[in-house]
Amino acid sequence: MMKDRLIFALDVDTFEAAARWVEELRYEVGMFKVGKQLFTRCGPAVVEMVHAAGAQVFLDLKYHDIPNTVAAAAVEAARLGVKMFNVHALGGANMMATMQERLCAVAQNEGLAIPITLGVTVLTSSSAEDLHAVGIEYPVDEMVTRLAILVKKSGLNGVVASAREAGLIRAACGEDFIVVTPGVRPASAAVHDQQRVVTPAAAITAGADYIVVGRPISAAEDPVAAARAIVTEMEGAEIEGALGQA
Repeated sequence: MMKDRLIFALDVDTFEAAARWVEELRYEVGMFKVGKQLFTRCGPAVVEMVHAAGAQVFLDLKYHDIPNTVAAAAVEAARLGVKMFNVHALGGANMMATMQERLCAVAQNEGLAIPITLGVTVLTSSSAEDLHAVGIEYPVDEMVTRLAILVKKSGLNGVVASAREAGLIRAACGEDFIVVTPGVRPASAAVHDQQRVVTPAAAITAGADYIVVGRPISAAEDPVAAARAIVTEMEGAEIEGALGQA
């Protein structure tokens, strides 16, 4: 179902607020994103709460450290039972490959489901100027593509990237490579701190497997209706795409 491809960002600062959103939206979205603020405040308990509600978790902690540290964190994410989690692709091939190998070995040994593993390419809040300021001279789209190829070679399942680069990623990494797209905003929503934003329809048309949406739903007068409208927009884009290929 298309709603399974919609991830709601639990960008709140208390367990109680997160629980309210899970209760309200668990039948409207396919997954809940737990990020740094909420996980730092609440820890594994918030993941357990989402699971108790019958929903799935995208653990968005963007691990970036020495290979053994990231591998150990990945194993704990699998033990928590999360559906997917991410690491920073800029951590390099050794970090990512070590993580993936250790994760698979421990999961097999302990009978755990292996989460979807994602490499974060370039944050959707980053511009070309931001990259240049830290010494990266490649244009954003070229840097994203280079990192996506590195992620695939390292054995991970996909990337987190703007839908603006999804077509390039598909061409470089194939149709089975997963693309998760943050920075998605309906046309009527405010951009806030994002730089490279797209609409839900544009994200699906570009080839995103999952889209992450937060404030356009949480700030809406009727969040359930807002989530359903986004799913409808995603479905319409998929139908249009299918007709265009017919």
